[in-house]
Amino acid sequence: MGAGPAIPRRAVLAGGLAATLWAWRNVAGRAEPAVRTLTAVPSTLALAPPPAGPASGLAYDGTVPGPLLRLKFGEPLALRLVNRLAAPTALSFPGLRIANQAAGIAGLTQEAIAPGGAADIRFTPPDAGFNLYLAEAGAATAGQRAAGLFGPIVVEEQTPPEIDLDAIIVVADWPAADGATLISAGDAAAPKRLTAAPGARVRLRLANASAERLMTIAVAGAAPLIVAVDGQPSAPFAPLRNAFPMAAGARFELIFDMPDGDVGFALSGATTGEPDRPLVIFARAGAARPARAEFSGLPTNPLLPKQIDLARARRFGLSIAGGAGAPLTINGESLIDWSGKPQFAVARGAPVTLALANATAQAQTMRLGGHVARLLHALDDGWEPYWRDLFTIPPGKTVRLAFVADNPGKWPIASATPAARAAGLCGWFAVA
Repeated sequence: MGAGPAIPRRAVLAGGLAATLWAWRNVAGRAEPAVRTLTAVPSTLALAPPPAGPASGLAYDGTVPGPLLRLKFGEPLALRLVNRLAAPTALSFPGLRIANQAAGIAGLTQEAIAPGGAADIRFTPPDAGFNLYLAEAGAATAGQRAAGLFGPIVVEEQTPPEIDLDAIIVVADWPAADGATLISAGDAAAPKRLTAAPGARVRLRLANASAERLMTIAVAGAAPLIVAVDGQPSAPFAPLRNAFPMAAGARFELIFDMPDGDVGFALSGATTGEPDRPLVIFARAGAARPARAEFSGLPTNPLLPKQIDLARARRFGLSIAGGAGAPLTINGESLIDWSGKPQFAVARGAPVTLALANATAQAQTMRLGGHVARLLHALDDGWEPYWRDLFTIPPGKTVRLAFVADNPGKWPIASATPAARAAGLCGWFAVA
C-alpha cells in the first residue's frame, strides 16, 4: 500500500518538548453534512526540515489531527469509517457517554475493521461538550494514536454562550527522526498566535492528544475560569496559581475576557527545571469591547445526578502494580487486551465508589469508559466541582471516585496511555 498525501509542515521551533498544536478559529455554526466519510490512511508527516526530516504517520482524511466534527446538540452523527491502513482499526469516542454498541472499542464493544473494510457509525450524543475521537485497535492502539489518528469533536450547547472568539487547540507530541525535540504550532510561527480585541470574551477549548505525556499548562496575562473538564460543564473555577495539569487525553475549556495586553498559554517547565514553552498567544488587536458581567458558567447537564447516594454505593478497589521491567497489573492480573473477567459488575442505575491505588513508581492515568465521575476528597467530606473520565494517580497514592452506572454494556477501566494499557493496565467493568 503506497504512502498517502503529505501533511503540510507546520512551523517548528527547537525546544524542550516535542509538541504540535492545531487551531480552529471562529467555526461556530458550521454544520456537518448529514453523512460524511472519514478515511484512515498512511501518510507522511513533514514535521521539520533536515536533519529531522519527514516521518511516516497515519491520518484521517489526510490531515493530522483529523477534521473537526461539529454538531448541534440533538443532532445525530452519521459517519462511514474507511480503513485504508495495513492493519485493523476502529474509531472510539471517549467522553461522549454514547451507547455501548457505538463506542468503537475494538475487542470489547465491537470487532476491529479489517484493512480495506469500512463500517457505518451512527449515534446522537446525549451531552453537549468538547472531546477527542481516537483510533482504537487493541494492542496496535498506541502506535496508531502516536502516528496521528485522532481529532476533535464538538457538540454545541442548545443555547451557546455569547462568545467573541471560539478557539480549539489540540496539542500532541512527535518524535523527530534525529532524536531532536520540536514545538510546532498551527500554520504560523510558533507559538500559535490568535488576536482578540480588549474586552472580547474568549472560549479556549484545549485538548491533549499525546499518547502519554502529562502536561502542565501555565497561563500569563489573564485569570481564566475553567468552565468544562473532560467534555462536561463544571462550576467555574480559577486554576490554582494560574496553572493546571492536563493528562494525555484530557480536555479543558476556559473562558476569559481579553485584557489590554497579550494572554499566553505555555507548557510549564517548573517540574523539569526548563523554561516555559509557549503554546498559544492571544494578542491584543482592534477596538475595545464594552465590559461584560462575569461569566456565570455553561448550562449544567441535566442528565447527570445532582447527588450520588454514597451510603448505598457499591464499593470496589483496583490496585495497580508492576513496572520497572515487570508487567503492569490490575489486582494482580496483567492483560493486553479485553480478555478475562470484568473487574466488577453492577446493575444499571447503581451508585459506585471506586478506589484506584497506584503501587507503581510512576503516575498512572486511568480512563472510565461510558461514564463520568466525581473525584472524592481525601477526607470523604465532598467532591471536586467537576466531572471527569480521566483520573491521574500519583505514585504510592490512592484516588477515589463516585459515579452512577447508568450506561449498560462492557466498559473500559484501563490506562488512558495506550502503551501502559498494552503493558497490562487493561481492565473492564460491566453494567447490566
